[in-house]
Amino acid sequence: MADNTTSKASPLHHPHGKGSGGAGRGRSTRIIIAGGGTGGHIFPAIAIANALTKQEPGIEILFIGARGKMEMEKVPQAGYQIEGLDIAGLNRQSMVKNVALPFKVLKSFFRVRSIMKSFQPDAVIGVGGYSTYPVLRYAQTRNIPTFIHESNSFAGRANIMLGKKAARIFVASDRMEMFFPKDKIMITGNPVRSAIAHSTHSRADGQQFFGLDAGKKTVLAVGGSLGARSINEAIAAHIDVFEENGLQLIWQTGKTTAAEYKHIGEGKKNIWVNDFIREMEMAYAAADIVISRAGAMAVTELCVAAKPTIFVPYPLAAEDHQTSNAMNLVHKHAALIVKDNEAKEKLVAAVVALAKDEAQQRLLQTNIHALAVTNADEVVAAEILKHIR
Repeated sequence: MADNTTSKASPLHHPHGKGSGGAGRGRSTRIIIAGGGTGGHIFPAIAIANALTKQEPGIEILFIGARGKMEMEKVPQAGYQIEGLDIAGLNRQSMVKNVALPFKVLKSFFRVRSIMKSFQPDAVIGVGGYSTYPVLRYAQTRNIPTFIHESNSFAGRANIMLGKKAARIFVASDRMEMFFPKDKIMITGNPVRSAIAHSTHSRADGQQFFGLDAGKKTVLAVGGSLGARSINEAIAAHIDVFEENGLQLIWQTGKTTAAEYKHIGEGKKNIWVNDFIREMEMAYAAADIVISRAGAMAVTELCVAAKPTIFVPYPLAAEDHQTSNAMNLVHKHAALIVKDNEAKEKLVAAVVALAKDEAQQRLLQTNIHALAVTNADEVVAAEILKHIR
């Protein structure tokens, strides 16, 4: 899938020919959504597309992503068409690998121009990721309305530049005036996957799903699809501490070195371990306490799930935005934080201390739930359609 330039789409989302006369043009409204690279960009983008489709049946939506990235697989699975650009970001660890970058960017602009001329969008939405900048930048030169969804509490440089000419900038948190024009900002929160936003699963359902004892406190540890080395190493080094303190563990290790960590958890009744959890709604339902990275979507989902959380931000994220995301909650007494370089020494001890402190659990749960937003996709879609109609 990653090498395909175009993926076929479900006709449900992509009717051709004349539609309901969207935006007063005698044809369906057409919107391009650009971005991807991680689930934190892709899943909100798909949620926005679904909301647009629901609010204006007959709308035509085209995604533009980066070849070789997960959007080339996830977007068609959701029933939408996607075009791929041969583009990559700046490699901060090896400048040699950046030699071809200017050529890729130039090639992407030509590809974007061709796609735009063919599709003729009424609006373009950027959700972050390598493909966002060339697509929105070209749209702005053609006076096509552009919209940005900034999921993090610390905006990236590309979005800051694009924000100057955007029609509206949707953000997840307050204090974003330091990055964008105040009159263009709209606080909407981040769109959440429907299975999580509208989950009705009980704690007992989750415990049964993972084959655990509903009478014991359960810790969920997640570090993303590739895993989080600091979290995994901390848990592995103190694996017996969980049983010693009557705790159960649902451990998503990520794909990297998964076999090693599965072996560590093998034979322990209080531990469920695997490289990936597909049914995250069940994991959130089962958990009493969560250990997590602090990517924008992880933070958003944990607000909705209302779980006492200890964040271990990934320190090498662009502009260190994960630390900013986590601290935004810490300052509101809605989460705890352990630094990545201190995780092996302090993380499991912090988990045990929180598990024994019912009052702090209740405080964190109350405060994080107060930040939950479950209808961000609908709000974003409605604002975009209102602007272009």
